[in-house]
Amino acid sequence: MYDLVVTNGLIYDGTGSPPFKGDLAVVDDQLVAVGEIDQSRVGPETESIDATGRIVTPGFVDIHTHYDGQVTWDPFITPSTYHGVTTIVAGNCGVGFAPCRPEQRDWLIGLMEGVEDIPGTALHEGIQWDWESFPEYLDALERRDLAIDVGTQVPHGAVRAYVMGERGPAHEPATPGEITEMAAIVQEAIEAGALGFSTSRTEKHKDVDGVLTPTITADEDELVGLASALAKAGTGVVQGISDFYDFESEFRLFRRMAEASGRPTSITVEQQDARPDWWRELLDGISAAQADGLDMRGQVPPRATGVLMGLTTTLNPFSFHPSYRAIHRLPLEEKVAELRKPEVREALLSETCQLEGLAGEIVTSFHKMFRLGEPANYEPAPEESFEGLGAASDRRPEEIALDVLVENDGKALIYHPLFNYLPGNLDYVEEMIQHPHTVMGLGDGGAHCGVISDASFPTTLLQHWGRDRTRGETMPLELLVSKQTQKTAELVGLLDRGVLAPGYKADVNVIDFENLVPHEPTVVNDLPAGGRRLVQRATGYDVTIVSGRIAFRDGEPTGELNGRLVRGTQAAPSPAG
Repeated sequence: MYDLVVTNGLIYDGTGSPPFKGDLAVVDDQLVAVGEIDQSRVGPETESIDATGRIVTPGFVDIHTHYDGQVTWDPFITPSTYHGVTTIVAGNCGVGFAPCRPEQRDWLIGLMEGVEDIPGTALHEGIQWDWESFPEYLDALERRDLAIDVGTQVPHGAVRAYVMGERGPAHEPATPGEITEMAAIVQEAIEAGALGFSTSRTEKHKDVDGVLTPTITADEDELVGLASALAKAGTGVVQGISDFYDFESEFRLFRRMAEASGRPTSITVEQQDARPDWWRELLDGISAAQADGLDMRGQVPPRATGVLMGLTTTLNPFSFHPSYRAIHRLPLEEKVAELRKPEVREALLSETCQLEGLAGEIVTSFHKMFRLGEPANYEPAPEESFEGLGAASDRRPEEIALDVLVENDGKALIYHPLFNYLPGNLDYVEEMIQHPHTVMGLGDGGAHCGVISDASFPTTLLQHWGRDRTRGETMPLELLVSKQTQKTAELVGLLDRGVLAPGYKADVNVIDFENLVPHEPTVVNDLPAGGRRLVQRATGYDVTIVSGRIAFRDGEPTGELNGRLVRGTQAAPSPAG
Protein backbone atom coordinates (compact mmCIF):
# COMPACT_ATOMS: atom_id res chain seq x y z
CA MET A 1 0.00 0.00 0.00
CA TYR A 2 1.02 3.57 -0.57
CA ASP A 3 1.81 5.64 2.52
CA LEU A 4 0.82 8.95 0.92
CA VAL A 5 -0.64 10.15 -2.36
CA VAL A 6 -0.99 13.59 -3.92
CA THR A 7 -3.76 13.68 -6.50
CA ASN A 8 -5.05 15.95 -9.26
CA GLY A 9 -2.09 18.33 -9.25
CA LEU A 10 -0.29 20.13 -12.06
CA ILE A 11 3.14 18.53 -11.74
CA TYR A 12 6.35 20.44 -12.43
CA ASP A 13 8.83 17.61 -12.09
CA GLY A 14 12.00 19.67 -11.66
CA THR A 15 13.63 18.68 -14.93
CA GLY A 16 12.45 21.74 -16.84
CA SER A 17 9.96 19.69 -18.86
CA PRO A 18 6.44 21.08 -19.41
CA PRO A 19 4.01 20.41 -16.57
CA PHE A 20 1.43 17.64 -16.67
CA LYS A 21 -1.73 16.81 -14.76
CA GLY A 22 -1.38 13.78 -12.55
CA ASP A 23 -0.87 12.11 -9.20
CA LEU A 24 2.11 10.89 -7.24
CA ALA A 25 2.55 8.19 -4.62
CA VAL A 26 5.01 7.67 -1.77
CA VAL A 27 6.20 4.62 0.11
CA ASP A 28 8.45 5.27 3.09
CA ASP A 29 10.69 8.17 1.99
CA GLN A 30 10.62 7.59 -1.77
CA LEU A 31 8.42 8.43 -4.70
CA VAL A 32 7.16 5.22 -6.27
CA ALA A 33 4.76 6.57 -8.90
CA VAL A 34 4.40 9.92 -10.68
CA GLY A 35 1.71 10.70 -13.22
CA GLU A 36 -0.49 7.67 -12.85
CA ILE A 37 -0.81 5.69 -9.62
CA ASP A 38 -2.18 2.22 -8.89
CA GLN A 39 -5.54 2.80 -7.22
CA SER A 40 -5.48 -0.71 -5.76
CA ARG A 41 -2.57 0.44 -3.57
CA VAL A 42 -4.55 3.31 -2.04
CA GLY A 43 -5.88 1.93 1.23
CA PRO A 44 -7.61 3.26 4.35
CA GLU A 45 -4.23 4.05 5.94
CA THR A 46 -2.96 6.00 2.92
CA GLU A 47 -2.75 9.72 3.59
CA SER A 48 -4.23 11.66 0.67
CA ILE A 49 -3.69 15.26 -0.42
CA ASP A 50 -6.01 16.72 -3.04
CA ALA A 51 -3.93 19.09 -5.19
CA THR A 52 -6.76 20.25 -7.44
CA GLY A 53 -5.95 23.79 -8.59
CA ARG A 54 -2.43 23.51 -7.19
CA ILE A 55 1.02 23.01 -8.63
CA VAL A 56 3.20 20.19 -7.33
CA THR A 57 6.98 20.63 -7.30
CA PRO A 58 10.02 18.99 -5.76
CA GLY A 59 11.06 20.44 -2.43
CA PHE A 60 13.39 23.40 -2.88
CA VAL A 61 17.13 22.93 -2.39
CA ASP A 62 18.78 26.08 -0.99
CA ILE A 63 22.54 25.82 -1.41
CA HIS A 64 23.54 29.11 0.26
CA THR A 65 22.58 29.48 3.91
CA HIS A 66 24.26 30.29 7.21
CA TYR A 67 22.35 28.10 9.64
CA ASP A 68 25.60 26.64 11.02
CA GLY A 69 24.66 27.66 14.56
CA GLN A 70 20.86 27.80 14.35
CA VAL A 71 20.63 24.21 13.13
CA THR A 72 21.92 23.10 16.53
CA TRP A 73 18.92 24.58 18.36
CA ASP A 74 16.09 25.08 15.83
CA PRO A 75 14.78 21.84 14.28
CA PHE A 76 12.45 23.78 11.95
CA ILE A 77 15.16 26.03 10.47
CA THR A 78 12.95 29.06 9.95
CA PRO A 79 12.47 31.23 7.96
CA SER A 80 13.62 29.06 5.02
CA THR A 81 10.95 26.48 5.74
CA TYR A 82 8.26 29.14 5.30
CA HIS A 83 9.29 29.10 1.62
CA GLY A 84 9.14 25.45 0.58
CA VAL A 85 12.77 24.61 1.32
CA THR A 86 13.37 20.94 2.17
CA THR A 87 17.19 20.83 1.96
CA ILE A 88 19.64 23.52 3.05
CA VAL A 89 23.40 23.78 2.66
CA ALA A 90 25.30 25.75 5.31
CA GLY A 91 29.01 26.53 5.73
CA ASN A 92 29.19 29.13 2.96
CA CYS A 93 31.57 32.09 2.56
CA GLY A 94 34.37 30.52 4.56
CA VAL A 95 32.62 30.92 7.94
CA GLY A 96 31.30 28.26 10.26
CA PHE A 97 31.93 26.54 13.58
CA ALA A 98 34.11 23.55 12.77
CA PRO A 99 36.83 22.64 13.18
CA CYS A 100 37.16 24.61 16.41
CA ARG A 101 39.41 24.36 19.43
CA PRO A 102 37.64 25.28 22.69
CA GLU A 103 39.68 28.45 23.07
CA GLN A 104 38.64 29.61 19.56
CA ARG A 105 34.87 29.49 20.10
CA ASP A 106 34.52 33.16 20.98
CA TRP A 107 36.56 34.18 17.94
CA LEU A 108 34.53 32.03 15.54
CA ILE A 109 31.31 33.47 16.96
CA GLY A 110 32.72 36.96 16.50
CA LEU A 111 33.64 36.16 12.91
CA MET A 112 30.14 34.86 12.17
CA GLU A 113 28.54 37.82 13.94
CA GLY A 114 30.58 40.31 11.95
CA VAL A 115 30.38 38.64 8.54
CA GLU A 116 26.78 37.44 8.68
CA ASP A 117 25.10 39.77 11.23
CA ILE A 118 23.91 36.99 13.54
CA PRO A 119 23.70 38.17 17.18
CA GLY A 120 26.69 36.87 19.08
CA THR A 121 24.64 36.62 22.26
CA ALA A 122 22.26 34.21 20.50
CA LEU A 123 25.15 32.10 19.22
CA HIS A 124 26.83 32.02 22.65
CA GLU A 125 23.63 30.87 24.35
CA GLY A 126 22.22 28.67 21.60
CA ILE A 127 25.20 26.59 20.48
CA GLN A 128 25.89 23.55 22.62
CA TRP A 129 29.49 22.79 21.72
CA ASP A 130 29.91 19.02 21.55
CA TRP A 131 32.53 18.87 18.83
CA GLU A 132 36.02 20.01 17.93
CA SER A 133 36.85 18.41 14.60
CA PHE A 134 34.68 18.69 11.51
CA PRO A 135 33.69 15.01 11.57
CA GLU A 136 32.61 15.52 15.20
CA TYR A 137 30.50 18.51 14.09
CA LEU A 138 28.75 16.30 11.54
CA ASP A 139 28.17 13.70 14.26
CA ALA A 140 26.66 16.41 16.44
CA LEU A 141 24.30 17.51 13.66
CA GLU A 142 23.33 13.89 13.07
CA ARG A 143 22.15 13.69 16.68
CA ARG A 144 19.87 16.73 16.31
CA ASP A 145 16.18 16.52 15.56
CA LEU A 146 15.54 18.10 12.15
CA ALA A 147 12.41 18.87 10.14
CA ILE A 148 14.34 19.16 6.84
CA ASP A 149 17.63 17.87 5.46
CA VAL A 150 20.87 19.66 6.24
CA GLY A 151 24.16 19.56 4.43
CA THR A 152 27.20 21.67 5.18
CA GLN A 153 30.61 22.65 3.85
CA VAL A 154 33.95 22.97 5.58
CA PRO A 155 34.77 26.70 5.99
CA HIS A 156 38.21 28.06 5.17
CA GLY A 157 38.22 30.58 8.05
CA ALA A 158 37.75 27.93 10.71
CA VAL A 159 40.32 25.61 9.14
CA ARG A 160 42.90 28.39 8.92
CA ALA A 161 42.50 29.37 12.57
CA TYR A 162 42.50 25.73 13.72
CA VAL A 163 45.85 25.04 12.09
CA MET A 164 47.58 28.43 12.34
CA GLY A 165 46.28 29.65 15.69
CA GLU A 166 46.42 33.43 16.07
CA ARG A 167 48.50 33.71 12.91
CA GLY A 168 45.47 32.69 10.84
CA PRO A 169 43.16 35.57 11.79
CA ALA A 170 46.19 37.88 11.64
CA HIS A 171 46.45 37.26 7.86
CA GLU A 172 49.95 35.83 8.03
CA PRO A 173 50.97 33.59 5.13
CA ALA A 174 50.64 29.87 5.69
CA THR A 175 53.80 27.79 5.60
CA PRO A 176 54.00 24.75 3.31
CA GLY A 177 53.57 22.53 6.36
CA GLU A 178 50.46 24.42 7.47
CA ILE A 179 48.98 24.18 3.97
CA THR A 180 49.53 20.42 4.05
CA GLU A 181 47.86 20.20 7.46
CA MET A 182 44.91 22.34 6.36
CA ALA A 183 44.47 20.26 3.22
CA ALA A 184 44.38 17.10 5.32
CA ILE A 185 41.61 18.60 7.46
CA VAL A 186 39.62 19.58 4.37
CA GLN A 187 40.04 16.09 2.90
CA GLU A 188 39.00 14.52 6.22
CA ALA A 189 35.90 16.76 6.33
CA ILE A 190 34.89 15.89 2.75
CA GLU A 191 35.38 12.19 3.35
CA ALA A 192 33.31 12.45 6.55
CA GLY A 193 30.42 13.99 4.62
CA ALA A 194 30.99 17.70 4.02
CA LEU A 195 29.45 18.71 0.70
CA GLY A 196 32.28 21.07 -0.16
CA PHE A 197 34.81 23.72 0.83
CA SER A 198 34.07 27.45 1.00
CA THR A 199 36.19 30.58 1.10
CA SER A 200 35.79 34.37 1.09
CA ARG A 201 37.93 37.05 -0.54
CA THR A 202 35.73 40.12 -0.13
CA GLU A 203 36.28 43.26 1.91
CA LYS A 204 32.57 43.15 2.83
CA HIS A 205 33.35 40.30 5.23
CA LYS A 206 34.76 41.47 8.57
CA ASP A 207 34.57 40.11 12.09
CA VAL A 208 32.73 41.82 14.92
CA ASP A 209 35.77 44.03 15.58
CA GLY A 210 36.00 45.18 11.96
CA VAL A 211 38.96 42.95 11.06
CA LEU A 212 38.85 41.50 7.55
CA THR A 213 38.01 37.82 7.23
CA PRO A 214 41.18 35.74 7.67
CA THR A 215 40.91 34.13 4.24
CA ILE A 216 41.00 37.31 2.19
CA THR A 217 44.80 37.37 1.99
CA ALA A 218 45.35 33.65 1.53
CA ASP A 219 47.79 33.18 -1.35
CA GLU A 220 47.57 30.92 -4.37
CA ASP A 221 49.59 28.11 -2.82
CA GLU A 222 47.18 27.91 0.09
CA LEU A 223 43.97 28.11 -1.94
CA VAL A 224 45.12 25.69 -4.62
CA GLY A 225 46.48 23.33 -1.96
CA LEU A 226 43.11 23.24 -0.18
CA ALA A 227 41.22 22.83 -3.44
CA SER A 228 43.47 19.88 -4.25
CA ALA A 229 42.13 18.13 -1.17
CA LEU A 230 38.79 17.76 -2.98
CA ALA A 231 40.57 16.05 -5.86
CA LYS A 232 42.07 13.54 -3.44
CA ALA A 233 38.66 12.96 -1.86
CA GLY A 234 37.09 12.65 -5.32
CA THR A 235 33.96 14.56 -4.38
CA GLY A 236 32.68 17.91 -3.08
CA VAL A 237 32.26 21.43 -4.46
CA VAL A 238 34.13 24.71 -4.08
CA GLN A 239 32.17 27.84 -3.14
CA GLY A 240 33.67 31.31 -3.09
CA ILE A 241 33.08 35.04 -3.09
CA SER A 242 35.49 37.79 -4.14
CA ASP A 243 35.54 41.50 -4.92
CA PHE A 244 37.49 40.84 -8.15
CA TYR A 245 39.17 44.24 -7.98
CA ASP A 246 42.00 42.90 -10.16
CA PHE A 247 39.72 40.76 -12.26
CA GLU A 248 42.24 38.91 -14.39
CA SER A 249 44.50 37.77 -11.58
CA GLU A 250 41.65 37.01 -9.19
CA PHE A 251 39.64 35.02 -11.71
CA ARG A 252 42.80 33.17 -12.72
CA LEU A 253 43.13 32.13 -9.06
CA PHE A 254 39.59 30.70 -9.01
CA ARG A 255 40.30 28.88 -12.27
CA ARG A 256 43.39 27.36 -10.69
CA MET A 257 41.24 26.14 -7.79
CA ALA A 258 38.75 24.61 -10.20
CA GLU A 259 41.57 22.93 -12.13
CA ALA A 260 43.25 21.62 -8.98
CA SER A 261 40.05 20.28 -7.46
CA GLY A 262 38.48 18.90 -10.62
CA ARG A 263 35.19 19.66 -8.90
CA PRO A 264 32.26 22.04 -9.54
CA THR A 265 33.03 25.59 -8.42
CA SER A 266 30.46 28.31 -7.80
CA ILE A 267 31.24 32.02 -7.43
CA THR A 268 28.96 34.79 -6.18
CA VAL A 269 27.77 37.09 -8.98
CA GLU A 270 26.31 40.49 -8.06
CA GLN A 271 26.12 43.85 -9.84
CA GLN A 272 27.53 46.73 -7.80
CA ASP A 273 26.84 50.34 -8.75
CA ALA A 274 30.46 51.42 -8.37
CA ARG A 275 31.58 48.71 -10.82
CA PRO A 276 28.53 48.20 -13.01
CA ASP A 277 29.95 45.78 -15.58
CA TRP A 278 32.27 43.45 -13.70
CA TRP A 279 29.51 40.87 -13.19
CA ARG A 280 29.35 40.40 -16.95
CA GLU A 281 33.13 39.94 -17.04
CA LEU A 282 32.72 37.26 -14.39
CA LEU A 283 30.00 35.44 -16.32
CA ASP A 284 32.09 35.68 -19.50
CA GLY A 285 35.02 34.17 -17.63
CA ILE A 286 32.80 31.38 -16.33
CA SER A 287 31.57 30.66 -19.85
CA ALA A 288 35.15 30.51 -21.11
CA ALA A 289 36.06 28.11 -18.30
CA GLN A 290 33.10 25.92 -19.20
CA ALA A 291 34.28 25.86 -22.80
CA ASP A 292 37.63 24.64 -21.51
CA GLY A 293 35.99 21.81 -19.58
CA LEU A 294 35.95 23.39 -16.12
CA ASP A 295 32.65 23.13 -14.26
CA MET A 296 32.48 26.72 -12.97
CA ARG A 297 29.13 28.31 -12.20
CA GLY A 298 27.90 31.75 -11.22
CA GLN A 299 25.74 31.73 -8.11
CA VAL A 300 23.02 34.37 -8.59
CA PRO A 301 19.95 35.72 -6.77
CA PRO A 302 16.38 36.08 -8.12
CA ARG A 303 16.14 39.73 -7.04
CA ALA A 304 18.26 42.58 -5.75
CA THR A 305 20.20 42.07 -2.56
CA GLY A 306 18.11 44.44 -0.51
CA VAL A 307 18.81 46.17 2.79
CA LEU A 308 15.74 46.68 4.97
CA MET A 309 15.62 49.83 7.07
CA GLY A 310 13.21 50.93 9.77
CA LEU A 311 12.76 51.64 13.44
CA THR A 312 12.92 47.93 14.27
CA THR A 313 16.00 47.09 12.16
CA THR A 314 19.68 47.94 12.46
CA LEU A 315 19.61 50.93 10.09
CA ASN A 316 17.32 53.72 8.97
CA PRO A 317 17.97 56.98 7.08
CA PHE A 318 18.46 58.86 10.36
CA SER A 319 20.48 56.29 12.28
CA PHE A 320 23.55 58.52 12.44
CA HIS A 321 21.79 61.85 13.08
CA PRO A 322 22.42 63.26 16.58
CA SER A 323 18.72 63.82 17.24
CA TYR A 324 17.94 60.21 16.42
CA ARG A 325 20.84 58.87 18.47
CA ALA A 326 19.26 60.63 21.45
CA ILE A 327 16.09 58.53 21.18
CA HIS A 328 17.16 55.32 19.41
CA ARG A 329 17.14 53.21 22.59
CA LEU A 330 13.57 54.11 23.50
CA PRO A 331 10.86 51.45 23.23
CA LEU A 332 9.25 51.46 19.80
CA GLU A 333 6.01 53.11 20.89
CA GLU A 334 7.86 55.96 22.59
CA LYS A 335 10.22 56.33 19.66
CA VAL A 336 7.29 56.70 17.26
CA ALA A 337 5.72 59.30 19.51
CA GLU A 338 8.95 61.30 19.52
CA LEU A 339 9.31 61.13 15.75
CA ARG A 340 5.82 62.53 15.33
CA LYS A 341 6.68 65.66 17.31
CA PRO A 342 7.22 68.68 15.03
CA GLU A 343 10.31 69.82 16.89
CA VAL A 344 11.97 66.40 16.61
CA ARG A 345 11.15 66.19 12.91
CA GLU A 346 12.54 69.67 12.35
CA ALA A 347 15.77 68.80 14.17
CA LEU A 348 16.24 65.59 12.18
CA LEU A 349 15.60 67.34 8.89
CA SER A 350 18.16 70.00 9.73
CA GLU A 351 20.92 67.43 10.30
CA THR A 352 22.92 65.41 7.79
CA CYS A 353 24.69 62.08 7.95
CA GLN A 354 28.47 62.48 7.96
CA LEU A 355 29.22 58.76 7.88
CA GLU A 356 31.25 57.49 4.92
CA GLY A 357 31.56 54.00 3.50
CA LEU A 358 28.88 51.49 2.63
CA ALA A 359 26.63 52.23 5.61
CA GLY A 360 26.73 55.95 4.85
CA GLU A 361 25.82 55.27 1.24
CA ILE A 362 22.90 53.05 2.24
CA VAL A 363 21.27 55.58 4.57
CA THR A 364 21.64 58.57 2.21
CA SER A 365 20.73 57.08 -1.19
CA PHE A 366 17.12 58.30 -1.33
CA HIS A 367 16.91 57.48 -5.03
CA LYS A 368 17.14 53.82 -3.98
CA MET A 369 14.76 53.87 -1.03
CA PHE A 370 11.23 52.54 -1.37
CA ARG A 371 8.33 51.45 0.80
CA LEU A 372 8.56 47.67 0.83
CA GLY A 373 4.85 47.33 1.40
CA GLU A 374 2.44 44.45 1.90
CA PRO A 375 2.76 42.27 -0.06
CA ALA A 376 6.46 42.92 -0.50
CA ASN A 377 7.34 44.65 -3.79
CA TYR A 378 10.86 43.83 -4.97
CA GLU A 379 10.80 45.63 -8.33
CA PRO A 380 9.61 49.17 -7.58
CA ALA A 381 9.89 51.89 -10.23
CA PRO A 382 12.34 54.80 -9.81
CA GLU A 383 9.46 57.26 -9.52
CA GLU A 384 8.36 55.32 -6.42
CA SER A 385 11.64 56.07 -4.67
CA PHE A 386 11.65 58.67 -1.92
CA GLU A 387 13.57 60.94 -4.27
CA GLY A 388 10.99 60.36 -7.00
CA LEU A 389 8.04 60.87 -4.66
CA GLY A 390 9.66 64.01 -3.31
CA ALA A 391 10.16 65.49 -6.77
CA ALA A 392 6.52 64.80 -7.64
CA SER A 393 5.20 66.40 -4.45
CA ASP A 394 7.74 69.21 -3.97
CA ARG A 395 8.91 67.66 -0.71
CA ARG A 396 12.32 66.60 0.50
CA PRO A 397 12.91 62.84 0.32
CA GLU A 398 13.95 62.97 3.97
CA GLU A 399 10.42 64.09 4.88
CA ILE A 400 8.93 61.13 3.08
CA ALA A 401 11.38 58.80 4.82
CA LEU A 402 10.27 60.15 8.19
CA ASP A 403 6.63 59.63 7.27
CA VAL A 404 7.26 56.03 6.25
CA LEU A 405 9.24 55.24 9.40
CA VAL A 406 6.24 55.89 11.64
CA GLU A 407 3.74 54.01 9.46
CA ASN A 408 2.23 50.80 10.83
CA ASP A 409 3.05 51.95 14.38
CA GLY A 410 6.73 52.14 13.49
CA LYS A 411 6.94 48.65 11.99
CA ALA A 412 7.01 49.68 8.31
CA LEU A 413 10.12 48.81 6.34
CA ILE A 414 12.13 50.77 3.79
CA TYR A 415 13.64 48.73 0.96
CA HIS A 416 17.06 49.66 -0.42
CA PRO A 417 18.06 47.40 -3.35
CA LEU A 418 21.79 47.52 -2.74
CA PHE A 419 23.07 45.24 -5.53
CA ASN A 420 21.61 44.19 -8.89
CA TYR A 421 19.36 47.25 -9.33
CA LEU A 422 21.38 49.83 -11.24
CA PRO A 423 18.86 50.13 -14.13
CA GLY A 424 16.06 50.77 -11.63
CA ASN A 425 14.62 47.34 -12.41
CA LEU A 426 15.62 43.66 -12.39
CA ASP A 427 16.82 43.44 -15.98
CA TYR A 428 20.35 42.52 -14.86
CA VAL A 429 18.95 39.78 -12.65
CA GLU A 430 16.99 38.48 -15.62
CA GLU A 431 20.26 38.11 -17.54
CA MET A 432 21.83 36.33 -14.59
CA ILE A 433 18.98 33.85 -14.20
CA GLN A 434 18.90 33.03 -17.91
CA HIS A 435 22.65 32.57 -18.25
CA PRO A 436 23.46 28.93 -19.14
CA HIS A 437 26.07 28.57 -16.39
CA THR A 438 24.35 30.05 -13.34
CA VAL A 439 22.64 28.48 -10.36
CA MET A 440 20.26 30.03 -7.84
CA GLY A 441 21.61 30.94 -4.40
CA LEU A 442 22.76 33.78 -2.14
CA GLY A 443 19.62 33.82 0.04
CA ASP A 444 21.77 33.75 3.21
CA GLY A 445 19.07 32.05 5.28
CA GLY A 446 19.79 32.46 8.98
CA ALA A 447 22.06 35.48 8.45
CA HIS A 448 21.91 39.28 8.29
CA CYS A 449 19.30 39.21 11.01
CA GLY A 450 18.94 42.98 11.37
CA VAL A 451 19.20 44.24 7.77
CA ILE A 452 18.38 41.61 5.13
CA SER A 453 15.61 39.03 4.74
CA ASP A 454 16.43 37.07 1.59
CA ALA A 455 15.62 33.52 2.69
CA SER A 456 12.43 34.14 0.69
CA PHE A 457 14.35 33.97 -2.60
CA PRO A 458 12.64 30.70 -3.68
CA THR A 459 9.23 32.37 -3.35
CA THR A 460 10.34 35.41 -5.36
CA LEU A 461 11.75 33.15 -8.07
CA LEU A 462 8.37 31.53 -8.68
CA GLN A 463 5.95 34.34 -7.81
CA HIS A 464 7.72 37.29 -9.42
CA TRP A 465 9.42 35.71 -12.42
CA GLY A 466 6.75 33.10 -13.05
CA ARG A 467 3.60 35.20 -12.57
CA ASP A 468 3.70 38.81 -11.42
CA ARG A 469 6.46 40.68 -13.23
CA THR A 470 5.06 43.76 -15.03
CA ARG A 471 8.26 45.72 -15.67
CA GLY A 472 9.59 43.10 -18.07
CA GLU A 473 9.00 39.55 -19.19
CA THR A 474 8.11 36.57 -17.04
CA MET A 475 9.78 33.18 -17.51
CA PRO A 476 8.41 29.65 -17.93
CA LEU A 477 7.55 28.23 -14.54
CA GLU A 478 9.08 24.86 -15.41
CA LEU A 479 12.45 26.58 -15.91
CA LEU A 480 12.20 28.42 -12.60
CA VAL A 481 11.21 25.31 -10.66
CA SER A 482 14.12 23.39 -12.17
CA LYS A 483 16.59 26.11 -11.17
CA GLN A 484 15.56 25.80 -7.49
CA THR A 485 15.35 22.00 -7.42
CA GLN A 486 17.23 19.75 -9.84
CA LYS A 487 19.88 22.35 -10.74
CA THR A 488 20.78 23.36 -7.19
CA ALA A 489 20.74 19.74 -6.02
CA GLU A 490 23.00 18.63 -8.88
CA LEU A 491 25.58 21.32 -8.16
CA VAL A 492 26.20 20.06 -4.62
CA GLY A 493 26.01 16.39 -5.58
CA LEU A 494 22.58 15.59 -4.15
CA LEU A 495 21.38 13.58 -7.12
CA ASP A 496 18.69 11.74 -5.14
CA ARG A 497 16.37 14.77 -4.93
CA GLY A 498 15.09 17.76 -6.87
CA VAL A 499 13.08 15.63 -9.33
CA LEU A 500 9.61 14.14 -9.10
CA ALA A 501 10.13 10.67 -10.54
CA PRO A 502 10.04 7.12 -9.16
CA GLY A 503 13.00 6.33 -6.94
CA TYR A 504 13.72 9.94 -5.96
CA LYS A 505 13.46 11.23 -2.44
CA ALA A 506 9.88 12.19 -1.54
CA ASP A 507 10.45 15.90 -0.90
CA VAL A 508 7.44 17.68 -2.37
CA ASN A 509 5.67 21.04 -2.33
CA VAL A 510 1.97 21.48 -3.02
CA ILE A 511 1.59 25.18 -3.85
CA ASP A 512 -1.42 27.43 -4.39
CA PHE A 513 0.50 29.23 -7.11
CA GLU A 514 -2.23 31.72 -8.00
CA ASN A 515 -2.18 32.98 -4.41
CA LEU A 516 1.54 32.67 -3.70
CA VAL A 517 2.50 35.87 -1.88
CA PRO A 518 5.68 36.96 -0.05
CA HIS A 519 4.63 39.07 2.92
CA GLU A 520 6.48 42.04 4.35
CA PRO A 521 9.11 40.82 6.84
CA THR A 522 8.67 41.48 10.54
CA VAL A 523 11.19 41.75 13.35
CA VAL A 524 10.91 39.16 16.10
CA ASN A 525 13.01 38.47 19.17
CA ASP A 526 12.91 34.68 19.15
CA LEU A 527 16.60 33.80 18.95
CA PRO A 528 18.37 32.50 22.07
CA ALA A 529 19.00 35.25 24.63
CA GLY A 530 16.13 37.19 23.05
CA GLY A 531 18.12 37.86 19.90
CA ARG A 532 16.47 39.87 17.14
CA ARG A 533 15.96 38.80 13.57
CA LEU A 534 13.92 39.59 10.48
CA VAL A 535 11.45 36.88 9.56
CA GLN A 536 9.45 36.73 6.33
CA ARG A 537 6.50 34.45 5.73
CA ALA A 538 4.58 33.58 2.60
CA THR A 539 1.06 32.52 1.72
CA GLY A 540 0.58 29.70 -0.77
CA TYR A 541 2.61 26.75 0.52
CA ASP A 542 -0.28 24.40 1.28
CA VAL A 543 1.85 21.37 2.10
CA THR A 544 5.57 20.64 2.26
CA ILE A 545 6.54 16.97 2.42
CA VAL A 546 9.97 15.87 3.68
CA SER A 547 11.04 12.26 3.15
CA GLY A 548 7.46 11.18 2.63
CA ARG A 549 5.85 12.89 5.60
CA ILE A 550 3.97 16.18 5.83
CA ALA A 551 6.40 18.45 7.65
CA PHE A 552 4.64 21.80 7.07
CA ARG A 553 1.10 22.95 6.38
CA ASP A 554 0.61 26.54 5.27
CA GLY A 555 4.27 27.02 6.10
CA GLU A 556 3.83 26.03 9.75
CA PRO A 557 5.49 22.91 11.19
CA THR A 558 3.35 19.87 11.84
CA GLY A 559 5.81 18.47 14.35
CA GLU A 560 7.20 15.84 11.99
CA LEU A 561 10.97 15.66 12.35
CA ASN A 562 11.82 13.53 9.34
CA GLY A 563 14.88 15.46 8.24
CA ARG A 564 18.45 14.34 8.58
CA LEU A 565 22.06 15.29 8.10
CA VAL A 566 23.10 14.69 4.49
CA ARG A 567 26.58 13.19 4.38
CA GLY A 568 28.29 13.75 1.09
CA THR A 569 27.23 13.06 -2.47
CA GLN A 570 23.95 11.16 -2.87
CA ALA A 571 23.59 8.91 -5.88
CA ALA A 572 20.73 9.24 -8.34
CA PRO A 573 18.22 6.40 -8.39
CA SER A 574 18.48 3.85 -11.15
CA PRO A 575 16.26 4.46 -14.18
CA ALA A 576 13.97 1.67 -13.02
CA GLY A 577 13.59 3.37 -9.61
